[in-house]
Amino acid sequence: MDQVRSADPAKQIPVVIKKYANRRLYNTDTSSYITLEHLAVMTRQGRDFQVFDAKTGEDITHNVLTQIVMDGENGGQTMLPVPFLRQLIAMYGDSMQSMVPHYLEASMAAFAKNQAQFRDSVAGAFGGAAFKPFETLAKQNMAMFQAAADMLTGRAALVKAEPAKAETGELDALKAQMVTLQAQLEKLSKV
Repeated sequence: MDQVRSADPAKQIPVVIKKYANRRLYNTDTSSYITLEHLAVMTRQGRDFQVFDAKTGEDITHNVLTQIVMDGENGGQTMLPVPFLRQLIAMYGDSMQSMVPHYLEASMAAFAKNQAQFRDSVAGAFGGAAFKPFETLAKQNMAMFQAAADMLTGRAALVKAEPAKAETGELDALKAQMVTLQAQLEKLSKV
């Protein structure tokens, strides 16, 4: 069955990539071997893909995407600050670990939306007024990332301050923080 690729990235059928034991990546769409850099370019272009282990059939897309990020970080294009990486590592094994991916995904979606709004504003505006939306978006983004940092660091302070009450009060405090963060995200999405 021949499937047609749509121009709309949201409706595209994911390109299937097979990873062989020799670490080679094979693009089944173009019938050619590719590199991690090719996958990075596809990602930047909004092309969806899935990577499968050629021998086991296991979906290893997450591992490959993580490798692309690591290569970017090692290549001098660092975007992930050390305190963020430390906080992220500290969340592994934590009771709140399952919430982190959803929170990060929502944060990045809000950031992308704000970035698109900024680009639209600059493209359609002339003069000094073009920078007013940028200032507003920058403040909103900073507030969102500060809230994320406060959530992660505030939680650690709660556990250190009241170790006996941490388990009981921790859930209530995190629920309150999540409500606050959700309200901030909703506020950002209305802008």
